Amino acid sequence: MVATGCSQPAWRKAFRHRPGDACACLREFQTRALARIIVATAAVLTAALAQAQTYDPTYPVCMRVYSIDGKYIECRYTSLAQCAASASGRGAMCVTNPYHQTPLGKAYRQAPRAY
Repeated sequence: MVATGCSQPAWRKAFRHRPGDACACLREFQTRALARIIVATAAVLTAALAQAQTYDPTYPVCMRVYSIDGKYIECRYTSLAQCAASASGRGAMCVTNPYHQTPLGKAYRQAPRAY
């Protein structure tokens, strides 16, 4: 059995498409190819944006390290002085963490009054 060409959805059959119409087959092929390209591009862009978070929100100070391999960020310092000691002699600089979340302290509770 020989394939007759393009597969036709039910809604297209209402337009009395001729199975041997090469232009219609070419248009369908181009449309499907464009749809696949769009889906592939969206998948690549989504994967690129879904990287791990650079800044660790538990530490208030981060160190940006510049090396031959590229640059990276280490967020594991509790003070600028601690970070500066680690950055000394390296191609690095200390910055405050823009995503630092201060831990929530215990709610203030007033002692009951004795009468």
